[in-house]
Amino acid sequence: MAKSEKIHHVYTLLVQVGRRAGDGLPKGATGAALICYASGVDEGEAVRETVAILKQADLAPLDVTGYGTLEERLAEGHEIDEDEQTLMARASDENSVIVAQMTPLYDDPGKVAASEEGGNPR
Repeated sequence: MAKSEKIHHVYTLLVQVGRRAGDGLPKGATGAALICYASGVDEGEAVRETVAILKQADLAPLDVTGYGTLEERLAEGHEIDEDEQTLMARASDENSVIVAQMTPLYDDPGKVAASEEGGNPR
């Protein structure tokens, strides 16, 4: 008996990561916020797959917030540009996790900016 194909959806996830040796985050960053598009039969599967992939990439996922599928986001009135929709389509086509954006997080951005410029932190 053939196994029936389950329908996959692409979910938008905001993942907060902490520091871990070899994570590639900038010096002084305390972690990062990542926007990911992940394929899954449900949001739980998309979250599990995303966390597993990020751990393989030496990142330390701390928290995941789901924002739903493309259809759910459009129904809620979110504006989703063409580039974002293209990345979502790619995640769907490849049944994969796409990290669309990674923003390093800092406790005190002023100290980091000064140290990167070679100045003394205040």
